[in-house]
Amino acid sequence: MERSPQPVSAIYPGSFDPLTNGHLDVISRGARLFERLTVSVLRNAAKEPLFSVDERVAMLREVLSHLPNVEVDCFEGLLVRYATQKNATVIVRGIRAVSDYEYELQMALMNRRLEPAIETVFLMAGEAFSFISSRLVKEVYHLGGDIGALVPPAVELRLRQKTLKPTC
Repeated sequence: MERSPQPVSAIYPGSFDPLTNGHLDVISRGARLFERLTVSVLRNAAKEPLFSVDERVAMLREVLSHLPNVEVDCFEGLLVRYATQKNATVIVRGIRAVSDYEYELQMALMNRRLEPAIETVFLMAGEAFSFISSRLVKEVYHLGGDIGALVPPAVELRLRQKTLKPTC
C-alpha cells in the first residue's frame, strides 16, 4: 500500500530589518518549492534593530499578502525547536556569496546535529539581488541614496517614516 506524501512545510528565518528585494526573491522561490512557507522574524534582544519585531511582521504580511501559502510569524530561541513546533521539515536559507555559505554551512550542520529530521535548503540569490543586504540598504538610505530598486515600495515608505538622518 502506497502512502500519500506529506506536504512539505518550510521555514525561512531572518531578521528582515528591513525586508529587501533579495529576501522577496528567496521567499517567492521558496513558496513555489514548498506547500507551506513560514517567514519567521527572529526576536533577538542582543541586536538593536531599526524596526521592531511587530513592525517587521506587519511589513512582511503587507508585502507577502499575494502568496497564499506563505505565513509570517516570529520566534526566539533555537530555530530547530521552533521548526519542530511548526511541523516544518525544511529550513530555507538564502546565499549571496561564498562568505554567506561558510557561515550558513556551520549553522546547517549544527541544526542537523540538534535535529537530524530537519533539512536545510540553500537558495542562491538571484544575480540582480546578490549584493543586497539589509545593512547596506539602511546605510545607503541613511546617506541619502536611492533604495527604490532594493526594497519593496511599502518598505521604502516605512524607511522614510523612520528618522535616519545624520547626527552631524
